[in-house]
Amino acid sequence: MSSMITTTTWIRRGVAAQFPTKYEIDEEEMERISKLARQQLEEAQEDLDEAKQKEKREEEEDVDAMDEDEKTDETRKEDKTTTEIDDDLKEYDLEHYDDDEDEEGGKSILFGNVKSLAYYKPGEKDPYLELPEGQEEDEEREELQILPTDNLLVAGKVEDEVAHLEVYVYEDSEDNLYVHHDIMLPAIPLCIEWLDIPVGRGSEGRETGNFVAVGTMEPDIEIWDLDIVDCLYPNAILGQGGEENENESSSKSDKKKKKKKSSKKANDNYHVDAVLALAANRQHRNLLASASADRTVKLWDLTTTKCAKSYTHHTDKVCALDWHPKESTVLLSGSYDRTVVAADMRAPEAQGARWAVSSDVENLRWDVHDPNFFYVTTDNGMVYRYDVRNAPSTPSASKALWTLQAHDSSVSAFDINPVIPGFIVTGSTDKQVKLWNIQDDKPSMIVSRKPDVGKIFSATFAPDPEVSFRLAVAGSKGVVQVWDTSTNGAVRRTFASRLPAVADEANIQERTVQANDDSSDSSDGEEPEEEGGDGDQGWESMDED
Repeated sequence: MSSMITTTTWIRRGVAAQFPTKYEIDEEEMERISKLARQQLEEAQEDLDEAKQKEKREEEEDVDAMDEDEKTDETRKEDKTTTEIDDDLKEYDLEHYDDDEDEEGGKSILFGNVKSLAYYKPGEKDPYLELPEGQEEDEEREELQILPTDNLLVAGKVEDEVAHLEVYVYEDSEDNLYVHHDIMLPAIPLCIEWLDIPVGRGSEGRETGNFVAVGTMEPDIEIWDLDIVDCLYPNAILGQGGEENENESSSKSDKKKKKKKSSKKANDNYHVDAVLALAANRQHRNLLASASADRTVKLWDLTTTKCAKSYTHHTDKVCALDWHPKESTVLLSGSYDRTVVAADMRAPEAQGARWAVSSDVENLRWDVHDPNFFYVTTDNGMVYRYDVRNAPSTPSASKALWTLQAHDSSVSAFDINPVIPGFIVTGSTDKQVKLWNIQDDKPSMIVSRKPDVGKIFSATFAPDPEVSFRLAVAGSKGVVQVWDTSTNGAVRRTFASRLPAVADEANIQERTVQANDDSSDSSDGEEPEEEGGDGDQGWESMDED
C-alpha cells in the first residue's frame, strides 16, 4: 500500500469546537449537493461515453482481424465448458442446492436447532444489540470531543491514489496523536492554509470559525469546516467550479458549450492549473492569496468567494507565498523562474522588489521575530536570508545577508519557530531534518536527524508557547511524527534561555509520537549526524526506506 503526506499545518489550541457536530443534510444542503453531483455526473458520463466509443471501435477492429479458425476454436472451447458444467450439476445435484425442503418435503433442515434461539418480533428491541436511549449519542459525542489543551494537525495525504485530509488530535500531556476524522478530496493535496473566518454555507452571523483552504492538482480551491465531521462537500469552492455551481440557470447545452470552450489560458477570475501555495492574511481576515502553476497569484475575497485581483509577477510556476507580519498588504512570492518578489497588493501594476536565487524556489518565509528579513530555500539545498530594506536594483545584483548549504538535495520543508527566536528547521528529500540556530546571523546546526517518514515534504513547529518545541514531520512514507525537540540535550542548552518555561533536563528521554503508534524511535545502529552541535547520548537514528 503506497501513501505519502504532501503538506501539513498546525491549528492552535482552543479554536476547534469542543464537540464537533455530525454532518446533517437538510433540504437546502441536499439541493446544493445534487447540483454538484449532477455536474460531476454529467462530466463523468461524457468521459465514459467517449471511452466506450473508443473501446467499441477497437473491439470491432479486433473482431474483423480474427481468422475463421480462431473463431471455430473458441466455439469448441465454449461447448466443452458447457458440457463440463452440466456433468458437475448432475454429479453433485447442484440444481437442487438451494431447495429449502428436505427429502420428505418437510421443513428446512438448515436451522435444525432454531427452537433454542431467542428472536424478537418486528418493533421489539434486542437488549444485546441496542443501547439504552441516549447512551449511544453520549458515547459518540465523547469520542469526538476535543479538549482546549489539544492541538489539531491537518495533513494532506494520498493513499493508493485516493486523496484526503487527515485531521489529527495531538494530546501533548498523553504523548498521543490520532486521526479524529478525514475529508475526501478530488485530487492530490499540495497546500493547506488554516482560516479563522467562516466561509460559505452556514457562515451567516458567525465571526470566527475553524476552516481550512486546500489547494490540489485541480485549479479550484476547496474550503472545509473542520468542526463538522463526515462532511460530503466543501463549504465553498474558489474558482471556476464555484462559479459553475452558482450558475445553475444555464441549460445543459450551454454547459456543454462552456465546457468545450474552456481553455488552459490564464485569466483574472480563476486559476486554470494546480494550486501550489496558499496564504491567509491575518490582519485582513477576508483575504486569501493563492499561487498556481498557471504563473499567476490571485487574491480572493472570502466574504464573496470571488477573485478580487490577479497578478503576473512571475514567468514560471509560482510555488510559495507569505504575507508580511506587519505590513499587511505586502506579499512575498517565489517561483520556478528563480526569483522572489515582494510587492504591495494594492498596486497590481507595480512589479515590486525582486531577488534572484541560484535554483527553483521551494519555500519562503518572513522572519516573524524581525520582519525586516526573510528566508528562501531552493531546489539545490540552499537557504538564503535577505534584508528587505536592501532591495537590489536588478535581480542579478541580489546579495543575501548569508547563504547556507543546508542539504545536498532540495530543501523541501522549512519553518521558523514562532515562539523561540533564532530557531529554524529544514527538511529535505535526502530524508533528513536539521535544527539550526541562526542567532546573530551566524547559522550553526544543532542536530540532524533522519526520521522514519521517507523524503521530507513538511516540517512545522507547533504554534502555542506550551508546545513550542514540538515539531511535526511528514513525508513520502505517509506517516506523521511529532518530535519533542526539547528532549534533545543540545537543543535545550541552546534555546532554554530564550523560553521562560522549559522541561527539566534530568532524566529526559528522546520523545517522538506517531499516529497510532505508542513506540519511540527505532534504531538501526547507525550514529546520527550531529555536525555543529552535541546531541544527547540517547539519540537514535531512523531506518531509511
